[in-house]
Amino acid sequence: MNISLADFDAHPEKVSKQTVLSNGQEVLLRPLRPDDASILGSYFLSLSQETRSLFAPHPFDQATADALCAQIDSTREMRLLAVAKEGKTERVVAYFITLFYIYDGDAKRYEEWGIPLSDKTDCQIAPSAADDYQGTGLGSIMLSHLVELFRALGYQRMVLLGGVRQHNKQAIRFYERFGFRTVAEFTTKAPNYHMIADL
Repeated sequence: MNISLADFDAHPEKVSKQTVLSNGQEVLLRPLRPDDASILGSYFLSLSQETRSLFAPHPFDQATADALCAQIDSTREMRLLAVAKEGKTERVVAYFITLFYIYDGDAKRYEEWGIPLSDKTDCQIAPSAADDYQGTGLGSIMLSHLVELFRALGYQRMVLLGGVRQHNKQAIRFYERFGFRTVAEFTTKAPNYHMIADL
């Protein structure tokens, strides 16, 4: 696959994928577009409080959806949507953040643990899925697609942005299937793990 970061905006079809879930639902994986504020906001607001509590990078509300769609810059980040058609309407059923840079705080922490990170070799991800699509295999399909893109772009590792709650055993098993390993523990509102995976 021959792609560059510029393709996410200029040629989104190069990084998009049509897929069918085990329940027969067709889903399109594609980058966030400026005109997605309404469906992204609906997705954010539809999530249960439990799902919201497991996601750390930003709030799930309409104001955030509006801001994200107004400031798309795929040379630094890409927000991958899974969009399902329900009748004549489109619905976002999953949302994965990818950052093509490392936060300074994460770089310092990983350096202390003997794992130097670089914007050239490492990216960060943060996944979420609609409550009724969790457990359908959609997350695995999306992360597999992203891993293929990351490798084509020359990235060597992916860091789990914001970590994962220690009590979220299902998520931990999901990440471990993709090669993530625990690097350290930390506590915010609850105990969490920092995790990283080789590509």
